[in-house]
Amino acid sequence: MKAVIVCTSVSHGNTRRVADSMAQVLGAKVVSPEQADLTELAGADLLGFGSGVFYSRLHPRLTDFVKALPTRRGRAFVFATSGLPEIPLAPFTRPLVQLLEGKGFELDGSFSCRAFDTWTPFKLVGGINKQRPNVGDLAAARAFAGRLRDGGVPVS
Repeated sequence: MKAVIVCTSVSHGNTRRVADSMAQVLGAKVVSPEQADLTELAGADLLGFGSGVFYSRLHPRLTDFVKALPTRRGRAFVFATSGLPEIPLAPFTRPLVQLLEGKGFELDGSFSCRAFDTWTPFKLVGGINKQRPNVGDLAAARAFAGRLRDGGVPVS
């Protein structure tokens, strides 16, 4: 299986660490939206898309990239890292999942975990989740990737 992960990781490298953990299991290449080669993406069996969460949304560089993708068939997954927990009725990943589905992708799942965050109010106290993503978070990311490799997981 050929997999490519498109990742926007801008603040502390949290999302890239999660992407790299998933890539180990999937044998995937990790690229930024600016580095992504559309021909390579078209030839992949599985595409991952992830970023940190900014103001309850995934990074605009990632969402703009997905908006510009041509319609195609294929498997995809979405992942996110965030300082604050997700609201169960409004997951951070839902808008990107819906965008990808509108592009013709079959979504195999989504993953998110907490991460070090120094957004303005948290900066005053040195940030929150200073040790995240931790060993357990990265193990959960690898387990998620293993389920993708072995046949997919339901979209959460």
